[in-house]
Amino acid sequence: MKRLTLTICLTSALVSSPLMAASAKSSDDPSADYRQQWHGDIFKGYQSLATQSQTLAQQAETYCQAPSPEGLEQTKQAWLEAFLAWQRVRFVDFGPVEQGNRAWQFQFWPDPKNLVARKASYLLKDDAPVTPEKINESGVAVQGFPIAEYLLYDQAFSEGESALPADHTCKLLVAVTHHIAANGEALANDWNSFQSSYVGNEQYTDTTIRAAMAGLEILEERRLATPMGLRGNGKRSVYSADAWRSGASLIAADASVRGLKHYFLPAFSELLKDRKQAELAEEIGQQFDEVLANFPELDRPMAPLLADDNAFRSLQSLYIDVTQLTAMVNDRAAIKLGVVRGFNSSDGD
Repeated sequence: MKRLTLTICLTSALVSSPLMAASAKSSDDPSADYRQQWHGDIFKGYQSLATQSQTLAQQAETYCQAPSPEGLEQTKQAWLEAFLAWQRVRFVDFGPVEQGNRAWQFQFWPDPKNLVARKASYLLKDDAPVTPEKINESGVAVQGFPIAEYLLYDQAFSEGESALPADHTCKLLVAVTHHIAANGEALANDWNSFQSSYVGNEQYTDTTIRAAMAGLEILEERRLATPMGLRGNGKRSVYSADAWRSGASLIAADASVRGLKHYFLPAFSELLKDRKQAELAEEIGQQFDEVLANFPELDRPMAPLLADDNAFRSLQSLYIDVTQLTAMVNDRAAIKLGVVRGFNSSDGD
């Protein structure tokens, strides 16, 4: 796979250039400064996603060329690092990530019908070569992190005749990881090109805040409450969580909160302070720390925590902290800033 294009390397300098910053600050729109910072912070997240995704694609190729147990573990680790990089920017549900259903391409979830496994089985039974074109035409269920997770981690699959490093399975893994890497690179480049449109449009201030609000709601309601049995049918089930095959559901939640803290909170805090809400900004920052204090204790699979009532208490503690953070941002701060909840296209409905 080719290296990240020169565009990625050069644009990091462009994002922080004094000329661009001065241009934004010279605008009559006082909120342009916040968007300028958001743009740069989110771009860092997209660069990380592009870099980690490229590493994953290269590692998958290396492993399949010379398979070994050590190589498989290295590939799993590369998958995890790239997946967590995605989790950190997952809250951004507008702009270039909307093009071509990119968010769904990175992570097809929820998947109540187990479409990822069904699609993988279909492709592996098909004798046709696994080409980039084949991946492009096969739909979002076979284009992102979940299908790579299935090939790498699924217990039943790993015990079957198609388990890695089977030739056809390796070709599918390599093709999928290359697709992820290409999407990561394109997304970073497109976000950088989106700078003038984003910084110059006042409406994107509310859009960015609503994206963070939606990200917190999805974490609270779908990624925690549903598998914990607090929503839906009332039964605990790890299969309702994302990344359950790899046991990364909770590590992914941690990454999402960290992404919000690093890529959203700095400019958001400045906005609140400038609106005479410094105390609330401080409380929200402290609550982010409260949520993250649940880790690394919860940097482990969710399934055992759901099965044991004593261990389940640690999940309950995390859920309460996330609920309090969501209320602070989505209710108290949003009301103070006059931000109204909007339709969220990324919640799987």
